Amino acid sequence: MDEPGFTLAGARIAIVGLGLMGGSLALALKGHCDEIIGVDADASALAFALNRGIVHRAADLEGALATAHLIVLATPVRAILSQIQSLQQSAISNQQSKIIIDLGSTKQQITFAMSKLPAHFDPIGGHPMCGKETGGIAHAEAGLYRGKTFVLTPLARTSPAALALARELAAAVGAEPLLLPADRHDALAAIVSHLPYAAAVALMRAAIGAGDERLWQLAASGFRDTTRLAAGDLSMMTDILLTNRAAILHALTAYRAELDALAAAIDSGDPAALRAALEPAQRKRRELFK
Repeated sequence: MDEPGFTLAGARIAIVGLGLMGGSLALALKGHCDEIIGVDADASALAFALNRGIVHRAADLEGALATAHLIVLATPVRAILSQIQSLQQSAISNQQSKIIIDLGSTKQQITFAMSKLPAHFDPIGGHPMCGKETGGIAHAEAGLYRGKTFVLTPLARTSPAALALARELAAAVGAEPLLLPADRHDALAAIVSHLPYAAAVALMRAAIGAGDERLWQLAASGFRDTTRLAAGDLSMMTDILLTNRAAILHALTAYRAELDALAAAIDSGDPAALRAALEPAQRKRRELFK
């Protein structure tokens, strides 16, 4: 499938999952496509999206497949895997080619499942590197994707047309597309996205374990900023931790080694050794986020 026969401007796009990511995508795509179809098992999310004009109409997955050119799976990872299974069993005609992209936070299990889809599906993995600790369509915002990296993980079967449309979608919402193999995405995301969540949870657990209520009166901006991710959606984060388990465990092992090295530098009582341990982190952080 080299030519989809349409551009993003003429596309009917079904967004499956109208939470923070799907709702924000719908808002960001307004005016960039022909129609946005909302699909969600939660009737209240669909009603919210319809009442506020976030989507043009609602449908179930089978109904969306009948008319949409592009299907966006914007639910948590394990729900995406279940939806891909449903797509495998759909009654869609083999003559009706459909491009499928997901927004899941881990990629290897999803792209493997996509590789098993019937030939009339043209799949590509995707992961926009953005989000908030507050979920749900009520927190959706049109600018969520703007200026963020949008990772694309093509399969061997992904057509040039599907890749081109995925790039066009990323650009339309103001994101920067980045092509990566699924395994490399998962290894890198484990360090810069999934490990920070685990570290924030560990810090919160350590604070709770201190068992001193006065601690919360001392907690200020540094503690608030460092633990922000611990407030994230538990369903989404459970899916991430389970579906990227090996890479996250590897990242946690490296993090533990760095904590041990820092503890040794503090324990040494040597100011020069301690500064030498701290300085590379300070320099790189200042480089990245000026």
